[in-house]
Amino acid sequence: MSKGLVLVTGANGYIAAKTVEAFLDAGYSVRGTVRRLSAGDEVAAALPQYASQLSFIEVPDITVPGAFDEAVKGVDYVAHLAAPVSLFFTDPAPVLKGAIDGTLRALEAAITEPRIKSFIFMSSIVATLGNYPHDYVYTESDWNEFAIPLVEQLGAKAPSGAIYAASKTAAERTVWKFRDEKKPGFTITSVNPCLVAGPPLVVPASREKIGETYALPADVYVGKALEESGLPGASPGYVDVRDVARLVIYGVENPEKANNERFIAASTYGPAQSVADILRKAYPERRGVIKEGTPGEGYEEGYTWPKGKGFDGSKAVRYTGQGWISWERTVVDTVEKLRPILD
Repeated sequence: MSKGLVLVTGANGYIAAKTVEAFLDAGYSVRGTVRRLSAGDEVAAALPQYASQLSFIEVPDITVPGAFDEAVKGVDYVAHLAAPVSLFFTDPAPVLKGAIDGTLRALEAAITEPRIKSFIFMSSIVATLGNYPHDYVYTESDWNEFAIPLVEQLGAKAPSGAIYAASKTAAERTVWKFRDEKKPGFTITSVNPCLVAGPPLVVPASREKIGETYALPADVYVGKALEESGLPGASPGYVDVRDVARLVIYGVENPEKANNERFIAASTYGPAQSVADILRKAYPERRGVIKEGTPGEGYEEGYTWPKGKGFDGSKAVRYTGQGWISWERTVVDTVEKLRPILD
């Protein structure tokens, strides 16, 4: 017996595909939205044991009115993960439109289906960032107040990171505004992850197609210079994709506790040097390939944030009663999954 039908939007995305898998493993049925039906083929092929519990529906444009009206019919829960995702945007207009209007269309559809009990929104840690001193620990009470005005001021000249931050902040604010104005009958929960790593459900076709956020372990494994691996210049705050999926399920299964809550998903301060140290130990035969760097430098024992800096992911641990997947496991599992295109 299924625990219910979950709609996962953008179901072929990196985080969404692992969320689909997690829901299926937990006993739910899943309907995934994709821009074209063929985009769900690889996800379905990776989960053959759930063929009868997994289906896909085509939503070519998530921003048009009524985009999700058919998708929500008969659904018990919604996990809205579809959104423009990149750290290399150049034009803010379509990014903001996709994030804001796509979120609004999902909410508008959800309120028409009386069966829906919970709506889980995939936000981002960037929706909490602010112009605070360098030594600051971000919590769920923080909001990004600078990205949207900056993008409005600079337009296409805005930095790509600011465009992304503005889109996620605006989309999450849309969620809470909708709650306040429409007072839907379902619970609402936001998950705000930092950079997400961990093994993808589907191995990309080539090394060049590895997602930006989980590229760091792969880059280091193949011998890329440490200072050029992953996302140089970005704060190396990470969380495992499986933990992100787990938080989405928590929001569905614990509506009383999770309603109206934001959960920062952040577990690790893991710069490239930490990855090199982990991989050189895990794959001693590749020590001639993996750059050595300066072992042990630039990160704390246990891969925790430097004191007084970073993101506080303790709320999610308190609520769920479960700790985060270790950085060592995230790094090694990512590489193991990707080895067919790395070796």
